[in-house]
Amino acid sequence: MFRVLGNHAALGINRAPPIALSTLVVFERMNAPQLDEQIAKYSQICSRLTDEVGRLLVGQEKMVSRLLIGLITGGHVLLEGVPGLAKTLTVSSLAKAIRTDFSRIQFTPDMLPADVIGTEIFNPKEATYSVKQGPIFSNLVLADEINRAPAKVQAALLEAMQEKQVTIGTETFRFDEPFLVMATQNPIEQEGTYPLPEAQVDRFMLKATVEYPSRDDERKIVDRIAGGKPIPEITPVASPQEIMEIRAVVEKVWCDEKVRDYAVDVVRATRSSDADSTNPLENMIEMGASPRASIFLLKAGKAHAFLDGRSYVTPHDIKSLAPDVLRHRLVLTYEAEAEGKTIDGVLRDILDNVPVP
Repeated sequence: MFRVLGNHAALGINRAPPIALSTLVVFERMNAPQLDEQIAKYSQICSRLTDEVGRLLVGQEKMVSRLLIGLITGGHVLLEGVPGLAKTLTVSSLAKAIRTDFSRIQFTPDMLPADVIGTEIFNPKEATYSVKQGPIFSNLVLADEINRAPAKVQAALLEAMQEKQVTIGTETFRFDEPFLVMATQNPIEQEGTYPLPEAQVDRFMLKATVEYPSRDDERKIVDRIAGGKPIPEITPVASPQEIMEIRAVVEKVWCDEKVRDYAVDVVRATRSSDADSTNPLENMIEMGASPRASIFLLKAGKAHAFLDGRSYVTPHDIKSLAPDVLRHRLVLTYEAEAEGKTIDGVLRDILDNVPVP
């Protein structure tokens, strides 16, 4: 059973999202008070994680937010940005803030799949083989500069990401939960790199672009790092068990049918071949997003609402996460590139044209 609460203002929420909710009807389930208590309890854990990372990191709140969304939904995250923007520092700091295993893989062009997943080692004295597990066997894995790895290594890593298990010799090993791969790549360097194929990069839930810090933030960075003061140590403030409990709470976040329809419409608008597509740029997109994007977009919307302390998803959650969920799933046509169009620009046009409930 559901009880109609009315519009957004009637909920007593002081901060309204930037998207109008005039036609959105928010429902409260009979167990919503209990869910609100759980969200209030577990969102504090995410706040502690953010604060702990913030002791070392200046700015980049959006990057931290996207990593948390991946962490509490079980989706892998790809960070793209030029060197020196603290991508690696952010991922390693977040891992240290959780009492769990962490490994970092620095990819190079001469790596082999065994360097990632492990291999069998022959013992000549006993004439037996034993399995040596690779760095992929960890709860949180930092795949640093993943576009420097050759195709076989990328395929081995991405298969492990999708299946959450690897086979070494005749044995299959499942990874312990939580299992999350956070990868970084440099978008401007071409020498010694192997760009991820579209079919493989699609396995990342989010692709977040990391921007330069503001002037004030950059000054704080200089004062903190070059000021001669000791760098703060990260203290663990959460456990793997708490992360799994948070995932269960995020799954309970309520999503109205109209919001679900909106998320599907946004994804379908990237497919110009659809007869019912609302894409205003018919000749700009060569390949659109698959239904996997719709699933990830709803999951990310629930996590965004959870981090905002709400037990329901709004169109604002969907619209905020759509660029990060979709930007690595689109391929522009030659005509679009010739006109100087970018994927983010095309996504902005789509979001401006898809009707918001």
